[in-house]
Amino acid sequence: MALVLIRQAVPDADEAIIDYIDGYLKDGGFEDDEDAIADFVKPILIDAGGKEDRIDTLCKELTAMYFDKQHSNAQNISSQKLSKLDQAITMGHQSGISATSSLNKSHVDLDHVSGRRVQSQVNQEKLRKAEAKIASKMAKRAERTNQRVEYEASRLLESERQLQEEYKLYNPILDYTTTKGKNKDIKIDNFDISFAGRRILTDANLTIAFGRRYGVVGKNGIGKSTLLRAMARREINVPTHISLLYVEQEVVADDTRAIDMVLRADVWREHLLEKERELTARISNIEAEQNEEGLDEQVKKSLEEQHDTCHSELKEIFSKLQDIESDKAESKASAILAGLGFAAADQKRATKEFSGGWRMRISLARALFCKPDVLMLDEPDNMLDIPAIVWLEKYLQTWPNTLLVVSHDREFLDEVATDILHMHSEKLDYYKGNFSNFNGTKEERRKAQLREYESQMQYRQHLQDFIDRWRYNAKRAPQAQSKIKILEKLPVLEPPEDEKLVNFQFSNPEQLSPPILQMNDVTFGYTKDRIIIKHINLDLRMDSRVAIVGPNGAGKSTMLKLLTEENKPMSGLVHRNGRLRIAYFTQHHIDQLDLSKSAVAFMAEKFPGKTEEEYRRYLGSFGITGMVGLQVMKTLSGGQKSRVAFACLSAQGPHVLVLDEPTNHLDMESMDALQDALSQFKGGVIIVSHDERFINTVCNEIWICDKGVLTKFSGTIKEYKEMICPTEAVVAL
Repeated sequence: MALVLIRQAVPDADEAIIDYIDGYLKDGGFEDDEDAIADFVKPILIDAGGKEDRIDTLCKELTAMYFDKQHSNAQNISSQKLSKLDQAITMGHQSGISATSSLNKSHVDLDHVSGRRVQSQVNQEKLRKAEAKIASKMAKRAERTNQRVEYEASRLLESERQLQEEYKLYNPILDYTTTKGKNKDIKIDNFDISFAGRRILTDANLTIAFGRRYGVVGKNGIGKSTLLRAMARREINVPTHISLLYVEQEVVADDTRAIDMVLRADVWREHLLEKERELTARISNIEAEQNEEGLDEQVKKSLEEQHDTCHSELKEIFSKLQDIESDKAESKASAILAGLGFAAADQKRATKEFSGGWRMRISLARALFCKPDVLMLDEPDNMLDIPAIVWLEKYLQTWPNTLLVVSHDREFLDEVATDILHMHSEKLDYYKGNFSNFNGTKEERRKAQLREYESQMQYRQHLQDFIDRWRYNAKRAPQAQSKIKILEKLPVLEPPEDEKLVNFQFSNPEQLSPPILQMNDVTFGYTKDRIIIKHINLDLRMDSRVAIVGPNGAGKSTMLKLLTEENKPMSGLVHRNGRLRIAYFTQHHIDQLDLSKSAVAFMAEKFPGKTEEEYRRYLGSFGITGMVGLQVMKTLSGGQKSRVAFACLSAQGPHVLVLDEPTNHLDMESMDALQDALSQFKGGVIIVSHDERFINTVCNEIWICDKGVLTKFSGTIKEYKEMICPTEAVVAL
C-alpha cells in the first residue's frame, strides 16, 4: 500500500528511492515521534522531483498508517511486559472493572478507582529495568537507522565518485581541434570479449567507418552493451586520438543546473575557460605588482616578460575558444535540452530536482553537445516520449561523426541507421542500409550460408567415401592420399544458427455485453489545484484497440490508473460492467514479481491448484521454456521477467489488457510475438507506447493525451509524429 501511495504522489521517482523509503517504513523506529516519517521521507522525495503539497499529503497518510500501527504495537508490548512482572498489581474488587480492561486503557488513575485509593504493589526495581531495556532497544534501533542512512548516503556518493573517476580515466581531456584531418576509422581484428565467465565475441573483427551511423542489433543478452562498454573503456585497441562516449549512466544529482551540466560535458572547452580565468587572474596580479613603487630594473624586466608570456598564452586560448565557437555553446546546449523536452525554466533547475528518467535525458544531452568522434547510445528511446524520439531521430540524421546505437525500435533504426551491426553466435556481421534493408537481406544471406554449408558437407562426404574405399588399395592409395589433403584444406563451415521462435498466447475471455466501460466528463487530480487530466469521455468495447500517446507528464499513466480503478475520479460518471476484469501491465511490472522465487513457484503461489508441469507448460507459451521456469527470477534478464509478468496477466483471464510501455525490455523477436498474441486476443487492448511499428500493428485508434486533455486523433502514428515535429523544425547544431 505504501508503494502505491508513493508512486501516486511522485510518479517520476526512481525505483531505488521508492524501495529505500519502503524499507525504512517497514523497519519502523518512530514510536514516539509523529514527525519522524515526514522528516525522513519529505526531503528525499522533493529531491526526486516531487511537489511539496503532494508530499505533505503523502507523509500524513503514511504517518496515519505506520505511526498508529507502531504505537498500538508498542502499547501491546508494554502491556505484555507489565503483566509478566513477578508481583501483580492489586486493585479493589470493583464490579465491571477488570485488571485486563484497565491496563488496556491509556490513562488509568491507579490512585483513584471509585473514590478509593489503591496501593500499587509493582516491583519498582523490575519496572525500572523493563523501562531501561525498552529505552535501550529504541536507542539501538535509532542508531541502526542512522547508520543505514549514513551507509546508503556514503555508498551512493562513492558510486558517483567511481563513475566520475571512470569518466576521467577513459575520457581524458583531448584537444579535438588538433585531431582534425586524422583518420578516425576503427579497424580491430581477431579480438575476444568475455563477460561474467561467458564468451561474448570470439575471434571477431570490428570495422567502423567514420561518419557512418550503425544500428547494433541482436537478441537480449547477446552482449551488445558489453561490446560498447568495452570500446568506451578501451579494453579493445581503439586509437587514442579518437574520442569515445558511451551514454549509459544518468548524471549525478546535485545542485548543478541542467544547462551547466550539459556545458561541462565539453571537457576541452571547460579546460580552456579555466585556463582563461587563471591567465586573467595572473595578469591582474602582475599588473598590480608593476604598479608598486621602488622596484629595481631586474624585477621590472622579469614582470614585463611574465606579462608578455601570459598575454601570448591568453591570445592563444582566445583563438582556440573562437575555433570551437565557445560563445555559441550555451544556445546550442539550450536547443538540445529543449528538443529533449526541457522547458526554459527547467533548464535552470538543479539536477537533483529531476527524476532518474529526466537525468538520463540530461546525460543524453551532454553527449549530443560535446560531439565525440564516436557516440554510443544504449536504447536511448526507452527513456523518451514520442515528441523527444522524433526530435532525436531528426537530430541524429545530421550527426557528423560516428554513431553506434543499440535499439529494438525498428522505425527508429530505419530513420537513423546507415548500417547495421548484427551480433550473433559470438561474431559480428555487417549490413549496408537501415534496418528494413538488413531484415530483407539477413534471410537471403542465411539461406545462402545454409546452401554453402550443405554443399560442402556433401562434398566432404564424397571425399570421405572415396578415402574409406580406396585407402588400403595399392593402386588407388595415391589418389586416396590426394583426397585426404584436399579434405584437410577445406575451410570449416558452421551451419547458420537456427532462429528460435518466441510465442505469446493470451487466453480469450468470455464476451461481455456492451457497454463494458464508459467514462463521462471524468476529471482526476490529487488536489483541486493540481488537476492531472480532465473531461474524459471514453467508450471501451471488447474489440477496442487504443493507443494513448503524448509527452511525458501529460497524464497517460494517470489515465490508465483511472481505467483500472487505482485512481478514483474527482468528478464525472464511470459505468463499469460488474463482471469486467482488467489486467494492468505497469512500467514497474518487475516490482510485482517476487524475485526470490522461480517463475513456476511464483505462479503456483498466485494461481494455485495446478501441477508443476501445467505451470511450466503455461509459462512456455510466453517463451519461458526448459529450466528457465525453475531459475530464481532475479537471475533472469529484463525481457524474461517481462514474459513472466505477461503470463501472470493472461492467467487472470482479463477482458481488457492495459499495457504501459510493454516493449521496453523486449527484443525484436519477443515484440513480434507480443504483437501476434495481441492481434489474436479477443478482448480489448489499451496501450501506452512510443514504438511506431507496435502501435501500427496492434491499434486502430490513437488518443492524444496532452496538457491534461484526452482527444481522439484521426490520422496514423506517423502523421502524429510529423505533426509534433516537422522535418524542417530540426537543424544540425
